[in-house]
Amino acid sequence: MPGGDLTGRVALVAGATRGAGRAMAVELGRAGAVVYVTGRTTRDAVSEVGRPSETIEGTAERVTAAGGTGVAVPTDHLVPDQVEELIARIDREQGRLDVLVNSVWGGDRLIQFDTKVWDLDLAGGLRMFRLGVDTHIITHHFALPLLIRRPGGLVVEVTDGTAEFNRTYRDSLCFDVTKNVPHRIAFGLAGELAEYGGTAVSLTPGFLRSEEMLDHFGVTEETWRDAIAREPHFAIAESPALIGRAVRALAADPDKARWTGRSLSSGQLAKEYDFTDADGTRPDCFGYFADVVSGGKDAGPDDYREAAPSSAGE
Repeated sequence: MPGGDLTGRVALVAGATRGAGRAMAVELGRAGAVVYVTGRTTRDAVSEVGRPSETIEGTAERVTAAGGTGVAVPTDHLVPDQVEELIARIDREQGRLDVLVNSVWGGDRLIQFDTKVWDLDLAGGLRMFRLGVDTHIITHHFALPLLIRRPGGLVVEVTDGTAEFNRTYRDSLCFDVTKNVPHRIAFGLAGELAEYGGTAVSLTPGFLRSEEMLDHFGVTEETWRDAIAREPHFAIAESPALIGRAVRALAADPDKARWTGRSLSSGQLAKEYDFTDADGTRPDCFGYFADVVSGGKDAGPDDYREAAPSSAGE
């Protein structure tokens, strides 16, 4: 597991209800951070995503159980007043913000793959922009003045696909645009934060075994390999823990500025920082898709799931 002590550090994981956002919040807490977690689904209200069992309160409790301090703040990041109050609360209670993970999304249900733009549901496509682009800009507008008070701040823009992977069209125009924007946000913020000693990166998981994806295949984290018969590429899938550990390692790295402005992946950082997924392996999802799926190499997913030495931890 990644080293590094984040005791005394304050993080905000925007969009921490489930999946990658939840895992990143938990791993920051495991390193000792105070972690504010936001989202629209609470124990009293359910967002348009429609998954009532995954709540920000549940995430906050996991953060605390892992060794940090989890603070759940219901927030719709499309509402500027709510985001402004969120940041004001962090300022009142902590007086600092060291890590901002922008993982707001919630648009998977709106994706229409293999559909021409003139046949897309226009309202759904524009809603995707609101969920995946507007939320990020609104959050940065209010949060960054607090983050730049101290040098060493970290901004992580979470997306789907590395910049290199996303050079291949993602088969849905609105989705393609939405998931390429975080790369440009990170690139732009790297320049804006430089004079304040801040670092900004974009980060993507590989083929993520999120709660929603497991449900889609009718499996659990314990039985996920049963889905490979239906979708062979699922054999390269990774648990949310991998991207969680990637963010933890980044946040604790005193030399993290070397990454600023770059597009990163969980698998790439697992190799760099010497940590593994929950099963003790290092899946290289993007290497597999580039070499095998797109490149036609005679290899399989197991060739891209490195069994790391036991010293790397699980």
